[in-house]
Amino acid sequence: MNRNHAIDAYRGLVMFLMMAEVLHLAKVAQAYPDCTFWAILAYHQTHVEWVGCSLHDLIQPSFSFLVGVALPFSVAARIAKGESEGKMFLHALWRGFLLAALGIFLRSTHSTQTNFTFEDTLTQIGMGYPFLYLLGWRPPRWAYIALGVLLFGYWLAWTLYPVPDHWAKNNNAGHFFDVWFLNLFPRVKPFEANRGGYLTLSFIPTLGTMILGLIAGRWLREDPPRIPYRHFLTAGIACIAGGLLLHFTGLCPIVKRIWTPAWTLFSGGICFLLLAAFCWVIETKGYRKWAFPLIVIGTNSIAAYLIAHLFDAFIYSSLRIHFGEHFFAFLGGGLEPFLLGAAVLLAYWLILYWMYNRKLFLKI
Repeated sequence: MNRNHAIDAYRGLVMFLMMAEVLHLAKVAQAYPDCTFWAILAYHQTHVEWVGCSLHDLIQPSFSFLVGVALPFSVAARIAKGESEGKMFLHALWRGFLLAALGIFLRSTHSTQTNFTFEDTLTQIGMGYPFLYLLGWRPPRWAYIALGVLLFGYWLAWTLYPVPDHWAKNNNAGHFFDVWFLNLFPRVKPFEANRGGYLTLSFIPTLGTMILGLIAGRWLREDPPRIPYRHFLTAGIACIAGGLLLHFTGLCPIVKRIWTPAWTLFSGGICFLLLAAFCWVIETKGYRKWAFPLIVIGTNSIAAYLIAHLFDAFIYSSLRIHFGEHFFAFLGGGLEPFLLGAAVLLAYWLILYWMYNRKLFLKI
């Protein structure tokens, strides 16, 4: 089937939101405390403290979901090239290892030694990817069974763990696992707690998010170019309702930082609806020109991730050297972080545009 530009655009939006952290909207909101506009933007560029959801909280689940969506297409392309199932599984293992290693590398760039941490986006996806690949070769019902067993088993393990509040920050089953597990690695000082409450074991429910994406990707490939909107909308509403039900009945709160089963369902449901929206606008209605800047980013998502993590300091310093220390304060000091960040964001995009024009796509 022809390439689905809606997937690229959705992935591009996700990576754009991640790269747009350089806009420092929270600093602008602090400079204009009475302005609701900047307050709303700042809220949606930060993670919620614990329970709830902002737009920024949807970046990681969307990225994980789209990994699952892409898997059926990737497998089909490799089969068309004549690759064996065994060779493809070895590639899946290698890809999972590289993603996890790349995540650790990026988290170690400002450390005095390797910072063995496994809660970032790439590492979480890397640890779950081989399992996702195996499900990609099994009949569709296996994905539904695996999702149910995974989420229920994870919920049960946490609720049986002997702590007063099973979903409290740094006082839960996942936290105590990390106190043991992360201290098996060489560290500058013993691990005691993750400041944000993030956990290694979150890769298990993250795998659940990727399974939801796998289900969506299979639906997309069933009868191309038809888009299964009814399936997407039904799954999206059902998942959101399931997550809210778990949350409001007190069985399991919606917490992104520890990726609760309720969060897996709630955020996964939103991902279904976003995918449906992108498909309707771009594939069905044919409105593609507006999405070109996002497609440039989305077709090179790994490169975008690396640029945002490795090039920011270089671009910041280069702009200050060549334009002056406070050149971007011409609209006032309050907007200086935003305008400087916008220049950095534009530099990110121009690098990706240069790569896009030369068909340089970084893949793992």
